[in-house]
Amino acid sequence: MLALDHIVVCGLEVEQTSEKYGRQLPIKAIKGGEHENWGTNNYLAYFSNDSYLEWLAVTDEEKAKHATNPLIKHLVHQLEQKKAGPFQFALRTTDMDQYVQHFMEEGIPFSGPFSGEREKPDGTLLKWRMLFPQYDYEQETLPFLIEWDENHKEMDMSILNPQAITSIEYNGIDIDQFSHIYQIRQRKLLKNQLSLQNAKITFHDSDEFTFKLE
Repeated sequence: MLALDHIVVCGLEVEQTSEKYGRQLPIKAIKGGEHENWGTNNYLAYFSNDSYLEWLAVTDEEKAKHATNPLIKHLVHQLEQKKAGPFQFALRTTDMDQYVQHFMEEGIPFSGPFSGEREKPDGTLLKWRMLFPQYDYEQETLPFLIEWDENHKEMDMSILNPQAITSIEYNGIDIDQFSHIYQIRQRKLLKNQLSLQNAKITFHDSDEFTFKLE
């Protein structure tokens, strides 16, 4: 079963934006690191239900504009439109190859898997893979799938926030299509909701993409 991995927040200045979130909620965020190949960096806030917020920003415009990774393309579009705030989220899997096979068998267009890595402040290297069902980032959002290298769980517990991201309010596509793409079984009594391992997705009519932190 898929889990909510993280929500991506677009900010012009990620350090200041993460600090602003921290004052409002409040939460504590730390510097994540540099994505050298994509020309981006991030700040992160980890939560008790094994999910986190990622504030993602561009550090090298040329690299970011020429990146093939759909997330970076989406980020560049958000910045060009001056749309700060949450814009994308990732669902965690431990079997990405099975999703590749599922997409191919069902004729679901996709990009990837893309390999990612960044150097953490302590000098260690963090690695992951990302898989994107295709979507028009100028009009909509489909979450991407992420599969982590084994060492991603090694975390200093002192940076963990006690809150949890309990729900995402979403209006990307029809719930039936979403269930088919991500192989999430619908519950009969919850017609506008899908359950993940650690959170839920509520489908609504608003164009706004929001989340609940409790």
